[in-house]
Formats: sequence, structure tokens, C-alpha cells
Amino acid sequence: MFRKSIRSLVLVSLFVPGLAGAAVTDEDFALSTTQNLVNLCSVSPSDPRAKEAIQMCEGYMLGAYHFYLATNTSKGDRGDMRLVCLPNPTPSRNEVAAMFVDWAKANPQYMKEAPVDSEFRFMSAKWPCK
Repeated sequence: MFRKSIRSLVLVSLFVPGLAGAAVTDEDFALSTTQNLVNLCSVSPSDPRAKEAIQMCEGYMLGAYHFYLATNTSKGDRGDMRLVCLPNPTPSRNEVAAMFVDWAKANPQYMKEAPVDSEFRFMSAKWPCK
């Protein structure tokens, strides 16, 4: 009886969102939406593609941030136009990815947006320039 209950619970958990982590998909790697980026950044360590998912998550976020820095290093006519000013010391890539996932889950209205838009919504809210 006990084993049957455990088996039933495991089976139910596979079909109830949030109880079992879904495997990342090829669609997630296309990074069309914020949800795709969240899926990559919050991949289960037991997922067969976990290493690739984390590398893609962190690489995407870091690449977008470096492009932002490269295009926003000088002051414009109206002064400093930067939206994001990271603290010193800068958080690790893992820490930033975890903070982004927490922010995205608290802001589900952005899950269908382009991931770069949500990344900068998150970073400008977390680390705005003074």
C-alpha cells in the first residue's frame, strides 16, 4: 500500500507544474522569450543538458551586458545615460542568474518578452545608476 502511494505521488508530480523540474528544450536554447532564459538559468542539476543550459544562460546574460557596456561608455549631451551600475564587488554570474530567476518569477508579466528586455528591466531595478 505504501509503495503504491509513493508511486502515485511521483507520477502526479510529473504532471503538476512546479512539482517536478521540466527538462530544458531546444526551444529554450533559441532564447525567444524570457521564459526560455528562466528555464535555462533554473535548470535542474540532474537535467542531461544542465551544463549547456547554465553556460547558455550565463553567456547570454554576460554577452548582453558587455554589449550594453560597449555602447554606453561615454557621456552623452545630457550626462551619464547608463541604466545599470553594478556594485563593487560585482556578484558572480551564478548569483546574477539566480537573482534574475527570482525577479522573473516575481514578475511573470514579462515572461513572453524578449529576454534581453527582461534582463535589463531586472538589472536596472536591482542596480540603478545614481
